[in-house]
Amino acid sequence: MNSQKTILIVEDEKNIVDILRFNLQREGFRTCEAYDGEDGLNKARTENPDLILLDVMLPKMIGFDVCKTLRAEGNNVPVIILTAREEESDKVLGLEIGADDYITKPFSMRELTARISANIRRSGMAAPSAASAAASAMPVAGELSINTDSHQVFRGGAVVELTQREYELLTFLASHPNKVYSRVDLMEQVWNYGYVGSDVRTVDVTVRRLREKIEADPANPVYILTRRGVGYYFSV
Repeated sequence: MNSQKTILIVEDEKNIVDILRFNLQREGFRTCEAYDGEDGLNKARTENPDLILLDVMLPKMIGFDVCKTLRAEGNNVPVIILTAREEESDKVLGLEIGADDYITKPFSMRELTARISANIRRSGMAAPSAASAAASAMPVAGELSINTDSHQVFRGGAVVELTQREYELLTFLASHPNKVYSRVDLMEQVWNYGYVGSDVRTVDVTVRRLREKIEADPANPVYILTRRGVGYYFSV
């Protein structure tokens, strides 16, 4: 399965690129590389990768702007931000602009490979037209419906553009209606991470972004609700 997956590495430190290329190819992935943000953006458009490893500090165009541009163009390829800095603001900003995940340097290849596997989108067949996908989507609550075959979410019949992680969080909560999950639960169940820590902030940011996309009034949500001091649940 991995042999069909292409990882785009956008990183300006050649030694890191060499290590990533060697290890990812050994795991069966195809890789392509870019050493600055502009080239990375071009290769993201032309190589059609299954996942992008994107450094933050890049020549010509920083990683955040590469990700922001792709998302503005409607490209929802999974993106893992690589950052050498520990600042919480870097991690949160990456998620705010549509990255699926982040990992802080230095990292182990074992951890990175686990995160790639957790984030990579399955290569599917050509998606059906939006109209037919909406028609066969299953209502979950109110105006919200999900087509699990095409991995699309609809609100009032219109497609809602979600990142892979936002889609997975929504479908997980919606498939367990009214059950409250803590942030740690969600990191383990949706993100597939067997550890926790400060990264639970990831859940809060992803929930907020998801509410902005599926709720008529994100400040007063009706789908994804908070049980104060406990966690989140999907209300039906």
